[in-house]
Amino acid sequence: MFILKRFYLLFLLLFLIACNDFKEEKKYSYESPDNHKNYKIHFIELGSVDCVPCKMMQPVMENIKKRFGDQVKITFYDVWTEKHKQYAQVYNINGIPTQVFLAPDGKEIYRHVGFFPEEEMVAMFKSLGIEPVQ
Repeated sequence: MFILKRFYLLFLLLFLIACNDFKEEKKYSYESPDNHKNYKIHFIELGSVDCVPCKMMQPVMENIKKRFGDQVKITFYDVWTEKHKQYAQVYNINGIPTQVFLAPDGKEIYRHVGFFPEEEMVAMFKSLGIEPVQ
């Protein structure tokens, strides 16, 4: 009987812990699809300012902005900081840098992990019908 009571208490304790964890599940917020309306594509770079391949992506992002202008919205999240670490979970990344490309409706249309050379990215944009403005 004593073992049965212990088992019951252990089961109850585990159940309460599981319920509490479920209640406190974090709901991460990210930009709503409405924020993508003025762009043909939203390019999200998830990385860190201290990561070498991520640093190599900085000039690529600047050149993409120059070449495509307002057709492409570029957002950078440093997922190693407290402020942006939630985006690693939001976008389910496994390595940095990760580039996520969203359509105007907010749906993911392409993803790349690692350094993404500019010319390959330009070719990807062109395949989606987005031509450089310069």
